[in-house]
Amino acid sequence: MAVDYSQSFKSVKRKTFRDRYSHGCNVQPMFRADRLAALISEKGLSQSELARRVGVSQATIWKLVKEPSQGSKHLHRIAAELGVSPAYLAGDTDDPTPGLVPAKVATFEELAAEHGLIPIRHLDLAFGMGATYVDNPVDEEMRMFPETFIRAFTSAPPELIYFAHGVGDSMMPTVHPNDLLIIDASTRRMTMSDQIWAFNYAGLGMIKRLRPMPDGGVKILSDNQSVPAETAYDGELNLFGRVVAVVRKI
Repeated sequence: MAVDYSQSFKSVKRKTFRDRYSHGCNVQPMFRADRLAALISEKGLSQSELARRVGVSQATIWKLVKEPSQGSKHLHRIAAELGVSPAYLAGDTDDPTPGLVPAKVATFEELAAEHGLIPIRHLDLAFGMGATYVDNPVDEEMRMFPETFIRAFTSAPPELIYFAHGVGDSMMPTVHPNDLLIIDASTRRMTMSDQIWAFNYAGLGMIKRLRPMPDGGVKILSDNQSVPAETAYDGELNLFGRVVAVVRKI
């Protein structure tokens, strides 16, 4: 049953901390202002720092310290930050042992950093067999990759790295259907010939080798010798990013 803490605790009888949380009891658990002040000092915290960690204003912490008999719906969170039990802060016990205080929940970004992961965007483009129409809706999702794995192929920032899945056999035997392709979009200028790129040509998205030609055109090459080459001229080809890795199941 949800507990409504919108009304102050007005009972004239002393109740234990557990009693205050009995089913249907509409209360705000009380604070021992002296214990709160002592714990803030003991932990070497300022009121503003504690407020930041708990997610309340500094004025809220100041009132709990300065004004006696204050209640607060933030009791559990404040107790967790100070490493004591809510019952100790409420004055219902002299034992500060935290007991079953809910652990602080780490953010998604904190968990990723702790485990050495970086977010990479997935482009659901049907690259392969020549092309896919890029003006169609593109589904995008985020997945986590080990940073050490990604850094073996590119030093680009995560927001400029993508992964896609190969489709078809136009780039066989280099790219197989369902191969994982890592695409570095931090560079969109060809500096070497015959590298594999993700690009837009005539409104189509492609994964192909590109070879600059002396006449200013760009030869579009498939590794599958049965697929004929094409040549793009005069801005017909727009680079998206270079394919820096091909990963497949064996």
